[in-house]
Amino acid sequence: MKKILVAEDEDAIREFVVINLKRSGYDVFDVNNGSDALAAYDSHSGDFDIALLDVMMPGMDGISLCRELRKRNSNLGIIMLTAKSQEMDKVNGLMNGADDYITKPFSPSELMARVDALHRRVALSDGSDQSFKEELSSGSFVLNLRNRTLSKNGELVELTQVEFQIMEYFFSNPRTALSRVDILKHVWGEAFYGEEKIVDVNIRRLRMKIEEKPSTPRHIVTVWGLGYKWEA
Repeated sequence: MKKILVAEDEDAIREFVVINLKRSGYDVFDVNNGSDALAAYDSHSGDFDIALLDVMMPGMDGISLCRELRKRNSNLGIIMLTAKSQEMDKVNGLMNGADDYITKPFSPSELMARVDALHRRVALSDGSDQSFKEELSSGSFVLNLRNRTLSKNGELVELTQVEFQIMEYFFSNPRTALSRVDILKHVWGEAFYGEEKIVDVNIRRLRMKIEEKPSTPRHIVTVWGLGYKWEA
């Protein structure tokens, strides 16, 4: 069963989300605040594939909740629900570990396209295919495609599923200039409704994890006016 945790304090929006998720076959546990969401996650021993979190909630807000959930599980798919006026909250959510965001108001088709796309990525991380042992190496980095992990000089680097897919795309296209649109389509899918800036925020987050000096990156290099390329 595909399990999803929904934290949204506006009853009408939460009910709209829950109805559409259940219609699409998801097992949904919903709460109206961040503290209850964290308690629910812990009481279920983290047995969720995706968490859908509203940014503005009483008590623990969505970004704080996102940060706590990400500490507990690097493979959990996290989507933030934001308002159009919450531009910085979108960036903050991504920098604190969210994989994606949906801007209110949103349609059922947009909601399910984003949730289904993220669930497919999360499902790939379960390691169910034990015969799959392929690795991609690039300089001091090794990307394990079966375990969906990245190591640098033998040390494990914790990545979200989105970050892993970006690195896989880089490793498969070394020293190749990849546009933001290319990365967006490859990682988020052709049906992505959002903006290209989600690529830039994830690149910033990756640089903080793998670069010696994130402000002067040696590996994820900016190609001005286009996007990025990977240098081993």
